[in-house]
Amino acid sequence: MRKNQFVGLLIFMILLIALTGGGLFLIITRQVKEIEVKTIAPIQQVNQDMATRVARFLEPTPTIIPDPVSIIHEIRSLARLETIQYSVEKVISADAGRDEFQALFGDKLLFVAHGEVIAGINLEKLQLNDVQLEGKAVTIKLPAAEILSARLDNDKSYVYDRQTGLLTRQDEELETRARQAAEEQIYKSAIDDGILKQAQTNAEAYLDRLIRSLGYSEVIFKGSEPSVERTN
Repeated sequence: MRKNQFVGLLIFMILLIALTGGGLFLIITRQVKEIEVKTIAPIQQVNQDMATRVARFLEPTPTIIPDPVSIIHEIRSLARLETIQYSVEKVISADAGRDEFQALFGDKLLFVAHGEVIAGINLEKLQLNDVQLEGKAVTIKLPAAEILSARLDNDKSYVYDRQTGLLTRQDEELETRARQAAEEQIYKSAIDDGILKQAQTNAEAYLDRLIRSLGYSEVIFKGSEPSVERTN
């Protein structure tokens, strides 16, 4: 009898395991996943944080700290009448090497320059005897029109292409020289295009309207030769 009871108990256990085996497997699997989440996930997060810190250390974000001390060298009062502005684009090729060795020792770049040239009249040069009044007529000898400023627009200027030889390093001064040459070419282009003549015409037209608004009926301008000398 005891033997039969033992065999029955054994059969009951086998059936119980067979029926609940799938559930036990799911429970065990869920427990394994919970262990992974609690142990492996934090380790992965630590590894990611460490990799981010290493990347930031190797390639730090540039920090720009201006010196709080400002030194003012000069203060001048200005009386400039700006009458015209040119926006000029030039492409500058700068080369620091001989053509036959360009592939090995050359350094060449193409620089696209955007600049602004402003011309007008410097009224500081206007003297008392340059203005004559005769009744309702005014005769003015205006100072010659000149370039008041010529500068590169750094936000729009850029290096389009640069080719460096296999056995040489980039010339740190090459882009600087290209920028200087670009500024000179922008200035020259504006001069060649007649910016000074137009500046003189615009100045006379503006002053004519201003003086007539003060009650004068005639305004005469005496001619002056434009000045191509840079003032900035």
